[in-house]
Amino acid sequence: MGKEDEQILVVERSKIEQVGMFHGLAFDIDPYLEVIFQGLPQFKLRKDMEIDPTYKQLIPYVLMCCDGKYLTYLRGKRAGEKRLVGNRSIGIGGHINPVDDMSLMGFRETYLNAVEREVEEEVDFQTTHTDEIIALLNDDTNEVGKVHLGVVHLWTLDSDEVAKKEQMINQLTFMSIDELLEVRDEMETWSQLCLDYLVERAKTEA
Repeated sequence: MGKEDEQILVVERSKIEQVGMFHGLAFDIDPYLEVIFQGLPQFKLRKDMEIDPTYKQLIPYVLMCCDGKYLTYLRGKRAGEKRLVGNRSIGIGGHINPVDDMSLMGFRETYLNAVEREVEEEVDFQTTHTDEIIALLNDDTNEVGKVHLGVVHLWTLDSDEVAKKEQMINQLTFMSIDELLEVRDEMETWSQLCLDYLVERAKTEA
């Protein structure tokens, strides 16, 4: 399937607004997830959704942590979102496509399976992990953010054996929070917002 006819999972912006539109990270996630996962999933043409802010493209954004360090990489020229090329990221994930029949297991369960598949398409990880949805992420201050809504997952890995699969992933490595702060200016906006949260989280856990 080419980019011209790629179908992606979206949610109507008005549904998010019913709960309350926000900027940055929202941690009271259950009311939003209830709205997102109720009814039937909507898949629409990506080329149309990239310029239609009345819909939000649902993007799982997976932070991988091992021994207090977080996976990070640079987005190369083959990145699906050209507007993010060259930026550093701490999030793995991408668009959800209608590969699975979401009517069989329920929307939410199939979404979680789709997240696993999306991550496995981008990186090879030889380890077990936990998966926690910790926040939703919204940033309407730029053209990319206006049409995307992030579902932030925190995967805690039992090993740092992670290698890249996608060609767009460069300089894949684990960094401490202090190391990430040194390169914060290189990060895409979503990663900056997530890093700021991780900094505050570390303070409370200290």
